[in-house]
Amino acid sequence: MNMTVPFVETAWLLPLAVILPLAFALLLARARRSREERLTRFGALDVVRRLLPASALSPGRWRATRLGLAAALAGVALAGPRWGQERSTVKSSGVDMVLAVDASLSMMATDEKPNRLERVKQEIRRLRAISPGDRVGLLAFAGRSYVLTPITVDGGALDLFLDNLDPSVVGQAGTSLASTIAQGVSLLALTKGGADRALVVMSDGEGFEPREELIAAAKQAGDQNVSLVTVGFGTVEGTTIPIREGNTITPKRDENGQIVVTKYHPELLQAAAAAANGTFIPAEATDKAARIKAALSKLRTGSRTMQTGESLMPRYQLFLLPAILLLWLDTIVAGRRGRRRRRAASAETAVAAALIAMLGMNGCTPARRALDGNAAYAAKDFARAVALFGKEVQGGDRSPGALYNYGTALLAADSTSSAAEVLDKAAENTDPETRFRARFNGGLAHLVRGRAAKGDSASSELKAALAQYRRVLLQRPADLDAKWNYELALEKQKSGGGGGGGGQSSASSAPAQQQQQPQPTLAQRQAEQLLGSAQREERDVQSKKMKQNKPEPPPGGKDW
Repeated sequence: MNMTVPFVETAWLLPLAVILPLAFALLLARARRSREERLTRFGALDVVRRLLPASALSPGRWRATRLGLAAALAGVALAGPRWGQERSTVKSSGVDMVLAVDASLSMMATDEKPNRLERVKQEIRRLRAISPGDRVGLLAFAGRSYVLTPITVDGGALDLFLDNLDPSVVGQAGTSLASTIAQGVSLLALTKGGADRALVVMSDGEGFEPREELIAAAKQAGDQNVSLVTVGFGTVEGTTIPIREGNTITPKRDENGQIVVTKYHPELLQAAAAAANGTFIPAEATDKAARIKAALSKLRTGSRTMQTGESLMPRYQLFLLPAILLLWLDTIVAGRRGRRRRRAASAETAVAAALIAMLGMNGCTPARRALDGNAAYAAKDFARAVALFGKEVQGGDRSPGALYNYGTALLAADSTSSAAEVLDKAAENTDPETRFRARFNGGLAHLVRGRAAKGDSASSELKAALAQYRRVLLQRPADLDAKWNYELALEKQKSGGGGGGGGQSSASSAPAQQQQQPQPTLAQRQAEQLLGSAQREERDVQSKKMKQNKPEPPPGGKDW
């Protein structure tokens, strides 16, 4: 279960919440004793007391209480308490860029450490780090090119596919630079925005296609105002290609049994860049990511609004404001005298009465009903939460937040069938945050039903759960809870489905308005046991297809 655990930024300041009130109490007591000592100089204290106002020598217990409480609240505020989730939005600017990565077998050569493909990944990560505002798409190519991610600012999705990129994900062996440039231009043509467009091709240049096709594709990119940057990897001397077969590693051999030596060919990459009036970065150049950034620095950028993730919200103001109010109240009380004091008290009483009346009039509003529903959910009174949120929806509030609250309460009350239907509606045409939570809890509802059912009904529910969690993982690839629930559904489906019982789930996505953080996971395990389920399944499918179907011959008959 995901739970927001409160914490303080500077825990070493937290003892001030105890030390400061004690210090105030000691100072007030010392001041009172000092006053009494000064007054005894004028005569007996009992006689002098009769000549002074009653408040002059009063014990001041209420004042000590006010100041002590204000000091305690200020001490907690200084420690920096945090709880609850917030999403940070950052505005930036950047270009639209497609990264085309050579994933052919020759990129596994080790003349670049650890190999050419890993060096490409390292440069892409550095480029993303220095260009956070760019929208980026990812292509992988060998004999053909494949779109791995559309053009997006979601760095999580890009990292996910980049980590799993290797020659096994491309269907046709070989290297085709011309088709890659053409597909990259087509992908960039779909972008809608005011930013300029760029295509970055990262390869060892070992292509087996006619040079004329490559130059024609590069010229077309230039004609469509796409800035082409070609980046080389490898060495001119070249090296062998290691092939792993079980626990042994042997060098790649061609159809004649000769050991293949793959070499870096800068001439093709240089010719493509020249034809498009672009930029060529040779393999021997250092800091390739910075050179790519410099090559694109003159392009026109577009504004971006990005979500930087979730963090705990600072709550110091909840303690600092009451402390200030208590100090202000102490100043007012200490300065009040006679009739002015009574008038001030009357005015404050009138304001308090008005506030109480306003609260009383608003007690039956939908907002109050939503608050009562949240309170009932927090108290685990799920039946009452369902009733309150249900009244809100039946009263005409069909907003995504209201539907999400109602569906989550139904899920917690074990009404999984109704919950799935309501949560599916909540995920339609809404903001990404609410859509993510509604899909997560909707998938959980299907998963619970699938684990409890048997036969065909279990299979259909598990398929629905898998479909929902695929969407969740596409939206947030790094969510460990989604991966774990997806893994459960996948394992249950492979084992025949059903019979597992749904009682182990903890559908605890606390219902609130759309800003509430969901907590809808099943039983937790250690993080290292969680697998990248969606990506692993996709790669298993691709592997089976490659084993069952004989791959098409690459251009020129060379499969590296």
